[in-house]
Order: sequence, then structure tokens, then C-alpha cells
Amino acid sequence: MIRKRIKNLKDYGFNTSHRTYIIAEIGLNHGGDVDVAKSLIDSAVRAGADAVKFQTYLTEKRAPKGHQAIFDILKKCELPFDAFKELKDYTEQYEVEFFSTAFDLESLEYLESIGCSLYKVASFDVANHKLLAEVASAGKPVILSVGMSNLGEIEEALNILKKGTDNIALLHCISAYPTKEEDANLGAIYTLQDQFDCVIGLSDHTSGIKVPLYAVAAGAQIIEKHFKIDENIDCVDSPVSISEAQMRQMVKEIRRIESIFGGGEFGVRKAERDVTIFRRFSEIK
Repeated sequence: MIRKRIKNLKDYGFNTSHRTYIIAEIGLNHGGDVDVAKSLIDSAVRAGADAVKFQTYLTEKRAPKGHQAIFDILKKCELPFDAFKELKDYTEQYEVEFFSTAFDLESLEYLESIGCSLYKVASFDVANHKLLAEVASAGKPVILSVGMSNLGEIEEALNILKKGTDNIALLHCISAYPTKEEDANLGAIYTLQDQFDCVIGLSDHTSGIKVPLYAVAAGAQIIEKHFKIDENIDCVDSPVSISEAQMRQMVKEIRRIESIFGGGEFGVRKAERDVTIFRRFSEIK
């Protein structure tokens, strides 16, 4: 196996100077309430996230037929399109990025109209070639989760996306809500690194922060984590969401891991300068 070098995320359109881009996935946790969504943005900023992510969709096009309970949950949490303009404008007071997962063409068209800077494609749409082609045509950076997908399907999706952009990230993902730690399969990060020359990360659905930290140590450069303000919040994705306190701790530990890994340089490092006088070289006679 040949490990790919850590990539400069800014070269791929992700607005961070860090090695790891941390996404607070607000998703459906606002429950359809714009004010709650704004409070979640505030909370994610306090925790130190690089970005906040929402989900933009029309329930009638997203909910599987014959699943009324899922339809009802999605409908309750569906925000009107103009709410995303309001939330994007609200986010711009902070130094964090706003973006969203587009689940249908109408949602993508609206997000384009308000100047969304990048897009997420959910695992459920890896094989949705029509949506992928439309997302690619926007020419923006794309983050694609690859839960439930085989390598051939991922390669097909990448080939479609590359027709519109080279700024692509793949997120290893286990589409189980929640995911048990023993099912996290973080070795898949290495497989993605070996197979595809793009940014590799993790969309995590475990209930804590341990797995994302291990993923960063394995080379993941994007961490997406469902997010809620605190444990008292009753929200749709609560079983897979971490609180503001947990998010703050995760961000702190990820930045610590980045520091520990450093830049991988050789030669005399700063910490070694005081002992260089003890180096011994063979005398040439």
C-alpha cells in the first residue's frame, strides 16, 4: 500500500488553514424551526467547527414510497427554500462555511441561486447519476459520502463528478444510525486513500468522538459529525449527534493530533537544534 500525502485543503476549495476540515452536521436537528437552526449555528461556531451543513430537499422526492413514518419526520423537518438564504446570510457573520446536501434537482437549483460555495451528496445518491451530473455542472467543490457503496460504484460517481470539478472529497461512511464502534471499519479510509486521488474523510454516525479521532490519526482530512446543542435537546438525529461540549472537545483533540503529526519534514528540526553539537561525523583521512 502507498499512502497518499496529506493534501492542502484550500487547494480543493475548503476554507480552512487546518489539516482537517470539521463539519457540524445540523441536518434535521432544527426540527423545521429556523430560529433553532440559527441557535445550532451559534453553538457550532462556539465549538470551533469549520463549517455548518444542512439538508435541502422536497419530502415528496426524498421519502421512500410506503414509509409514512419517515415521510412525516422529513416533512416536519423540511425547511422552505427561502430559509436557506436566511441561514446562509446568518452564517456569514462568522468565519465558518455554510453549505447543504441537495437531495433533488429543485433543491440544487435553489442552492445555486443563493451562491452556495460547495455541495454535499449523501450516500443514498452515490448511484444517482443524474443528480451527480447536475451537481458536477455547478463546478463547485463536492463532498460525497460513500456508505453502502462498492469501489466500482464510487469510481463511476467520481468519473461523473470530475466532468465538472476536480475538487472532490470522499467520506467513508457507515449508513447505520447509530453505528457501533466495532462496525466503524476505519480501515476503509486506507482503501479509499489507495484507490482514489482526492481528499478522504469520514462521515461518522457513532454516538461519541473516539472514532473521528482515530479516523484523523488514520489520515482522514474531513470529519462530518451530527450536532446538537446539548443533551437536553430532543431532536431527530439525537442518537448519532454530539453536544456542543463534545464537539468542542473533538475539535480540540483533532487540532492536537494535527500538531502531533506535524509536517513530516526531515533534517534538523527546531526541537533538535540544541543537541546538534553532539552529532558525530566520520573523519576523512
